[in-house]
Amino acid sequence: MSAIETYKKNIQRLVDELKNFDWNDLQDIETIGIWPAPVKFLLITVVFCACLGGGYWFHIKNLQATLATVAQEETTLKNELESKAVLAANLEAYRQQLTDMEDSFGALLRQLPGETEVPGLVDDITVQGVGSGLEFSTMRLESEVQQEFYIELPIRISVVGDYHDFGSFVSGVASLSRIVTLHDFSINNSSGGADLLMDITARTYRYKSDDE
Repeated sequence: MSAIETYKKNIQRLVDELKNFDWNDLQDIETIGIWPAPVKFLLITVVFCACLGGGYWFHIKNLQATLATVAQEETTLKNELESKAVLAANLEAYRQQLTDMEDSFGALLRQLPGETEVPGLVDDITVQGVGSGLEFSTMRLESEVQQEFYIELPIRISVVGDYHDFGSFVSGVASLSRIVTLHDFSINNSSGGADLLMDITARTYRYKSDDE
């Protein structure tokens, strides 16, 4: 008998056993010993697939979710590492920039008048006004304005002259070695003559000390 005929004969025998098997016997697990081999094989296959499905659902699926979370954290950490690596590679450049900024900040601080230098600054503003052909009506130091890192020193100024004189005065104040900014100006002809009256606030600044 050839191998093919033997194979066909075995298949037919298995089919006959399945046809002749009383499937009601499945309800009595104690009779499993007399079940045909194909039924046992089918039952084992079903149980095996059920175990695989349960294992995937209750264990492997959770592991996959954990793996996805860990993979996301790994990507985040890699990005942070790359960013820190760039910072570390440019650390010396950043230190040099910090040094340059400190030098620039120190240079700016040196332009801020100390508390005892305000009278000298008032004299400089007066010289600029007189040199521009203006007549001072009033010049009044107002209350200091506290800011986070510095203190504003407002100086209220009223001068009499013409537009050309005003322009020359503003330009001269802007060219002072100390930082002075001009704000809130108004020009009117209060006297009714040819001369105009300009009210303007000059603000200079000084650094706030640790005590302040």
